[in-house]
Amino acid sequence: MKKTIFFDIDGTIYDEDKNIPASTREAIAELKRRGHHVAIATGRADYMFEGLRGELGIDSYVSLNGQYVVYEGKPVYKNPIATSVLEELTLFAEKLDHPVAYTDTAGMRVNVADHEYINTSVGSLKLVFPTHDAGYFLKNDIYQAMIFCPQESQQIYAERYPELNFIRWHPLCMDVLPGNGSKANGIAEMLKVIGVKKEEVYAFGDGLNDVEMLGYVGYGIAMGNGEKAAKAAASFITKSVREDGIYEGLKMVGLL
Repeated sequence: MKKTIFFDIDGTIYDEDKNIPASTREAIAELKRRGHHVAIATGRADYMFEGLRGELGIDSYVSLNGQYVVYEGKPVYKNPIATSVLEELTLFAEKLDHPVAYTDTAGMRVNVADHEYINTSVGSLKLVFPTHDAGYFLKNDIYQAMIFCPQESQQIYAERYPELNFIRWHPLCMDVLPGNGSKANGIAEMLKVIGVKKEEVYAFGDGLNDVEMLGYVGYGIAMGNGEKAAKAAASFITKSVREDGIYEGLKMVGLL
């Protein structure tokens, strides 16, 4: 019976050096050969993993932590952040010397020309420093923002902006989403289109932005290298990326 399986990218498909283990490539190819529907669920924007989609032959994905969903190459759900909210958020962040990045499907722009927090956090994704354009959010639909700030500052934002969802992915950076934004919500929107029940869906992830997704689907599989919260939300825990975690996890749940 055809199944639907979602894979996170960083720490799940990619190891810490942004390489794909051979076993992962083989496992995903075998899923497709068996007729299963393979999709990606990531915090990355479309342009950040276009090459990966081509490599693995995947054209369905939940990107930007659930705010932009594409099924078989066609957008089926869009959930941008209100411009007025971004404007107020930016003004507040500037007072605290916290840079802000704005991401749409085509690119990322930041409101400062340079900052050590951005170099450190975005550099960990092996991406170049984003282009400086402080007014980018006024001209484009922004599906996800990022605030570059220490962990102790997160609560300040959470209390001031209850209409937003703040998810930390680096000690110096957190994603900013609409209040209903999550990978789980994005998956739910795709499932409406393909007519599949969540109880029949599988998902692999490792990070804090995977917690809701792993708890939402019928079969949540956390990577062995994952965060404690991700493991607690999952139904299964597989090995780490470098220990063939995806391959072993698919065997564990009977898909290989």
